[in-house]
Amino acid sequence: MTATLTRAPATNTALVGTWHLTRLALRRDRVIVAIWIVLLSIVPAATVSSYDQFYPDAASRAALTAGALANPSFSLLYGPAFDLTTAGGFIAWRMGGFLALLIGLMAVFTVTRHTRAEEDSGRAELLASTVVGRYAALTAAVLVSGAASVLIGVIQVGTMISAKLPADGALAFGAGTALAGLVFTGVAAVAVQLAEYSRTANGIGTAVIGIAFLLRGAGDSTSDAHWLSWLSPIGWSQQVRPFAGERWWVLLLPVAATLVLGAAGYALLPRRDVGTGLVPPRPGPAGGAPSLRTPFALAWRLQRGPLLGWVIGFAVGGALFGSIASGISGLVGDTEQTRQIFERLGGSDAIVDAFLATMVSLFAMLSALYGVQATLRMRTEETGMRFEPLLATRVGRLRLAASHLVFAYAGTALLVLVGGVLLGISHGLRSGDVGGSVADMLTAVLVQVPATWVIVSVCTLLFGLLPRFTGLAWAAGALGLLISLFGPVVNAPQAVLDVSPFQHPPKLPGAAFTATPIVWLLVVAVVCLMAGLFGWRRRDVG
Repeated sequence: MTATLTRAPATNTALVGTWHLTRLALRRDRVIVAIWIVLLSIVPAATVSSYDQFYPDAASRAALTAGALANPSFSLLYGPAFDLTTAGGFIAWRMGGFLALLIGLMAVFTVTRHTRAEEDSGRAELLASTVVGRYAALTAAVLVSGAASVLIGVIQVGTMISAKLPADGALAFGAGTALAGLVFTGVAAVAVQLAEYSRTANGIGTAVIGIAFLLRGAGDSTSDAHWLSWLSPIGWSQQVRPFAGERWWVLLLPVAATLVLGAAGYALLPRRDVGTGLVPPRPGPAGGAPSLRTPFALAWRLQRGPLLGWVIGFAVGGALFGSIASGISGLVGDTEQTRQIFERLGGSDAIVDAFLATMVSLFAMLSALYGVQATLRMRTEETGMRFEPLLATRVGRLRLAASHLVFAYAGTALLVLVGGVLLGISHGLRSGDVGGSVADMLTAVLVQVPATWVIVSVCTLLFGLLPRFTGLAWAAGALGLLISLFGPVVNAPQAVLDVSPFQHPPKLPGAAFTATPIVWLLVVAVVCLMAGLFGWRRRDVG
């Protein structure tokens, strides 16, 4: 007898192990993805009642519409105001673009973490030596990111309908958000084939998201270049016009883009080896420069790229928010309910001062996320087996940790400072008092910095004492941001609000300065920092 050997179809063998890798990815991301889903899915419906408080009658809604249409800065920041006379139209205007941006970040980080980052660590090559198909890792990452995007959209639809918003508008809103996530999932699938390192792939993905946001802003704020917004996936989610005469055909654009980008990612994958990218990195010099002789110099080399990107983002954000501060009174209305809500958010009787205080607080919350990223770089270097060779020399543990922590602490302060100063300059140019506005913003920045240091110190504590759970530092930062942003809006109990360190500093400008909460925040930050460094000195490396 002669045996006939048959070869399994390439498509089947290339996907072997996909289900197992998907389960592994879901297990690893069970906390992070859950936070993203909660953050992005329930917020729109939670603000329905706030809209009725801000704009209780037709007169206040007419003033809102007039204020939004009169200032191009609002279109640049939020997008086109199709219909602001209903809660659904207002939510689509204020949140649609930002939700598309955030879900894009989630997609890029998720796909990169389970593909390129696995290749950086060497785990992908180890798995490739077993019965795992060539496309399994990418498919698993795409499934996790895509499923999370779709789930966010579905929950948005359900919660908005339960909040008594029109079903058609809710469906259009949720579909726009979900498809934005799928488009940027495709962007990430291409980026991880081009770049050789995960941080480069994340940089490519976030750069595409930033360009998409800028194209949308430029097109919506300039009548002569309105066509630019049609080049942006973020613009597509708003051009569907949820709650304002839905245009369902626009959804075909993100569907087509997703299919094209996904096909490109899968076509590029077999054209490279595991651990390499299609775009080779520039070779460095044969010998290290004298400037790299110290741990601090090495940390600067590793941290400078992300820090520069964050600084640019904060500078742009400060200039944008400052440009609209003077007109915020006409936008939010002048009702007593509005003043009460803004007092809880910003802590001031003056609407403009409350808005500026809220923006500075927002900069502090976002800068804390950079602090988490900078601190967790130590864990990345440790698990990548790059700390041990350094510690085998005369470099001590505390010195090595301090070289990274200086960027975590000083970097967060720098980001809030850049955002606050640009906020003051931009607002001062509109109000005619640049010097006074910048001085007020500097004071407001200084009182917010200790709150950001608390989050960084908590991250250091986890790194030193519970290194396996350092990922929870992202949960701590996100929890503080969620409580501070949406707790006052939904009238959360004061005990819940007090959990966030960003609720304790005085909300300047406008509020009275008190030093007691600043001192307590510094004490908490120092205690957590010392405990983390103590644990780092005593535990095993790796």
